[in-house]
Amino acid sequence: MTSATGRPSDRGARDGFTLIELVLVLALLVIAVSIVSPRISGFIRGRAIHSEAHRLYSLLRAGQARAISDGMPAMVWLDAAAGRYGMATETPAGKSDPKELEFIADETLRISVTTGTGTSVTFRDRPAVRWLPDGTADEGSPGRVELRDALGTSLWLVEAADRRGYEIQNATN
Repeated sequence: MTSATGRPSDRGARDGFTLIELVLVLALLVIAVSIVSPRISGFIRGRAIHSEAHRLYSLLRAGQARAISDGMPAMVWLDAAAGRYGMATETPAGKSDPKELEFIADETLRISVTTGTGTSVTFRDRPAVRWLPDGTADEGSPGRVELRDALGTSLWLVEAADRRGYEIQNATN
């Protein structure tokens, strides 16, 4: 039989894939995914600690800016046990800060705070970085905040020598 174009037609020609070809393609996809997925999950976990460190760093910078702009000390508090941190300005007794912020850290991360020697700054019984109106951190503010994930990777936020900020460092620095 001939087709409309004048060429002979093959009624027996294949119009699709066989079941064996589909199974082989699916098997190759499963193998590829099983090879790549551990690397992807490690990448995602690694991003969590970096993301959290940058969010905490940004909050520290915001606290510093707020202390300077408001002319009042601002507190960036850290609750290591609950995995929370936040920012509020020091207000007179009995008043609350309407612009207070609170964040919950990723549940796979642990926060630990290393306070300096002498008197440590606290806010509501939690260690805190106290930013003064001149833009410096109080001497009793924590010298280092460590973020550690379940795999043991850690990043530190370390106070600068001039107490005018914090910087993110790898544990190996």
